[in-house]
Amino acid sequence: MQRGALRGASPTARRRLVDRPGLTEDEIEEIREAFNLFDTDGSGMIDPKELKAAMQSLGFETKNPTIYQMIADLDRDSGGPIDFEEFLDAITAKLGDKESREGIQKIFSLFDDDRTGTITLKNLKRVAKELGETMSEDELREMLERADSNGDGEISFEDFYAIMTKKTFP
Repeated sequence: MQRGALRGASPTARRRLVDRPGLTEDEIEEIREAFNLFDTDGSGMIDPKELKAAMQSLGFETKNPTIYQMIADLDRDSGGPIDFEEFLDAITAKLGDKESREGIQKIFSLFDDDRTGTITLKNLKRVAKELGETMSEDELREMLERADSNGDGEISFEDFYAIMTKKTFP
């Protein structure tokens, strides 16, 4: 279905199309409320000034050049302002950047309880035990070796991040 065909679609059809993996209906609705709040003329579109205010209200510090670049990147119909779906794409991308790295760092810290900046075999054994996993030392060592990109016997945050974001895991 083409984007233009959605404008006259029922609210249910439009809502179905704005589902985003990783976002709950409540989160999408919160983003919709922010969009509507800053769509001051009720046109269903947000211009650069309105977008900056909306992003700031959601907790993102965004400078003017970034706003104009976001609009250029997201405005698929090149009409200038962006519609709700384009706005949701921008927010989803920002949330992914912000939350995934921070969230993955928190998970990494749970493994790295000795604060060495790496996950060692000792760390993996402890976590496996705490989770009630019955994994042999050989299985844990194999897991470590598969995730360890430089062969030093430890998993760096970058290795861990790559695994968690499924960039690499041989």
